[in-house]
Amino acid sequence: MTDVNDSQREMAARFGTVAVPLNSNVKVGIARNVLTGLQPLNALRHPPEGDTSGWYIWSGEELSDAPDFFVPLHVSHLAEWCPQILPYLGLPPGWRVLLAPGYEDVWFDEGLL
Repeated sequence: MTDVNDSQREMAARFGTVAVPLNSNVKVGIARNVLTGLQPLNALRHPPEGDTSGWYIWSGEELSDAPDFFVPLHVSHLAEWCPQILPYLGLPPGWRVLLAPGYEDVWFDEGLL
């Protein structure tokens, strides 16, 4: 995980914040639609609780309110599901990410805190 943590620290510095790198044993909430390749890829980070990182990741333009939309996934499995999001996951709570081919938008959203 060291290379990933390094890239997370670099990404956080790029956006003028201090990284909060993830331990591979914590979980993210991730939508199964991430596996379909649907674009854009979205991620947001709430404050962590218990064994969760606070990150929620999904694909597409709509965020479902279905209770089973997000499933728990250990960070150690994200390389299989969604490797392109890994460098962004060191951003602290309150950050959002939107990725699409040739497009990146990363911003702080105080409403997530």
